[in-house]
Amino acid sequence: MKRIMLTVAYDGTAYSGWQIQPNAPTIEGELNKAIYAVTGENIQVIGASRTDAGVHAYGNIAVFDTQSTVPPDRFLYTVNRWLPPQIRVLHSCEVAADFHPRHCDTVKTYEYTILQSNIELPQFYNRAWHVRGNLDIDSMKEAAAFLIGEHDFKSFCCVRTQAEHTIRTVYSIEILTESVNAVLDNTYLVKIKVTGNGFLYNMVRIITGTLVQVGKGQLLPQHIADILEKRERSAAGQTAPPQGLTLMEIKLCNKYV
Repeated sequence: MKRIMLTVAYDGTAYSGWQIQPNAPTIEGELNKAIYAVTGENIQVIGASRTDAGVHAYGNIAVFDTQSTVPPDRFLYTVNRWLPPQIRVLHSCEVAADFHPRHCDTVKTYEYTILQSNIELPQFYNRAWHVRGNLDIDSMKEAAAFLIGEHDFKSFCCVRTQAEHTIRTVYSIEILTESVNAVLDNTYLVKIKVTGNGFLYNMVRIITGTLVQVGKGQLLPQHIADILEKRERSAAGQTAPPQGLTLMEIKLCNKYV
């Protein structure tokens, strides 16, 4: 028996999230079916991050145990043959038998994309949150600075969380802009990149929704400190829609091979 680790990229538009759901397509379910087609074994992969419906990824991590004779580095190719085009394994390797992707130290990076435009662009329909009007990017950056470091992020967590505690460390928040369309005035992408040691349920999306309220002048940057202190979900802003969120990378801090 050996444990195989996969690095997985996917477009989550057509899927009901990572975790298996009854009568709904999921990333985990598609991986399980593809691995069965390769090995003939009924297995369930274990994912590092159970992304929500509509959320995308460039580098989620999953592991599974197998008795297959397929070389670890060849699962990359054999599993991809059986996956739908929206899901691809980018890397495969053998890891220690006791390695668990949710029980090890990691650094995770998520990126949220906002399309600021008075007119929606179809190219970003499933890849960004369309926000009308101007956003004050400098105020958003000032607000984001209050979130850096170790905090209790209970205000930035869905009330349905099953987390044992709500303390997390955010290492950095970058807010970048780029031009999109020369034909349309005042149209650009705002990308919010958040890196931390872990994230609560909907945490990045709530951070994004709150920063957008700052950008619209509905909150002052210094209000973020008050929101953290209140430790109440109702104190923070809206939960940004899922389609703008992408899990960019998971760095493993522990030795696992």
